[in-house]
Amino acid sequence: MEMARSSVPLIAVLCVSLLPLAAKASGTPFHIEGCVYCDTCRFGFETIATKYIIGARVRIVCKDRVTLKKEVVGEAVTGRGGVYKVAVKGDRQDQQCFAELVDSPLRKCQVADPGRSTATVILTRSNGAASTRHFANAMGFFRDKPLRGCAALRRYYLADGDSRAI
Repeated sequence: MEMARSSVPLIAVLCVSLLPLAAKASGTPFHIEGCVYCDTCRFGFETIATKYIIGARVRIVCKDRVTLKKEVVGEAVTGRGGVYKVAVKGDRQDQQCFAELVDSPLRKCQVADPGRSTATVILTRSNGAASTRHFANAMGFFRDKPLRGCAALRRYYLADGDSRAI
């Protein structure tokens, strides 16, 4: 009984000394990074003909799972290589968050690929991930008309050589 009483002050000191670390962790922003491309062949995925877009706008949106209310928590413009970086403050707990395409500066590449127009991002520290840096999947816009040579490129990507899929 005496030993239990003597360890209470020690536990209290440890808890108080860890408070600044916990406060710092909760105040550290998440850093989201991803890229935006123009699908020049309209395949729905990146290829050797893909062009990465400089100047595309992207936003980070979080949706509350109960109220379904959406909130924009960050915005960015892509730079070299079509890469964007966004710092998002605050832990989003169990909200559903995603990066989404806003617009493209390329006149011939304006339509967002419905299968690649958003990318899920995790913005919580309650999932065991130690890093505050997170990577979003690439997102893309379709080119109005496929480039010449895309049919040959499609044949190149067909693993089983089934040209009926073209």
